[in-house]
Amino acid sequence: MEQDHELDAIGLLCPLPVLKARKRLLALAPGQVLRLLADDPAAVIDVPHFCAEQGYDLIETRQAETHSIYRIRRPLG
Repeated sequence: MEQDHELDAIGLLCPLPVLKARKRLLALAPGQVLRLLADDPAAVIDVPHFCAEQGYDLIETRQAETHSIYRIRRPLG
């Protein structure tokens, strides 16, 4: 699956994965996709909530062996 940027937040604890994702997403052009890697247990709640509250499209959530992978799209409008 394609992404335009990747943010490795493995080892960071709440709220840093979401704060860093927010900063990176603001720098993306509309329609671009950020792939976020995080192993913070709170991220499974925080990332979907952040996307819903801020209007980002959470297009994928999946679990790898040691971390979660999120693909977040900055909306076009």
